[in-house]
Amino acid sequence: MSFVCLVEIHLHFPENGSLKGKRKEIAGLKAQLQRRFGAAVSETGHHDLWQRATISAALVGRDAGTVEDAAHKLGRYVESQFPQGVRVERGLLSGEEVLG
Repeated sequence: MSFVCLVEIHLHFPENGSLKGKRKEIAGLKAQLQRRFGAAVSETGHHDLWQRATISAALVGRDAGTVEDAAHKLGRYVESQFPQGVRVERGLLSGEEVLG
């Protein structure tokens, strides 16, 4: 059986003053999440705002505990990188639940 965990990351950049600055922060974070955790990552919200962003990351594996643990570590990593404003939410589903 397979499992997928979707991690939604809501970021706030209080010191940022431009979309260019935000894009630089987002690009770096996406690369780190892909490299460190093997996550599929995309910016999924607030594209036109320069102080806010929503990023979604997906983790997939064959064991629920392993996927959940990786998602927890991913969330802790993001919180350590953006202590000034981040909220992380996650949900875990089995392959059967996803495919119906």
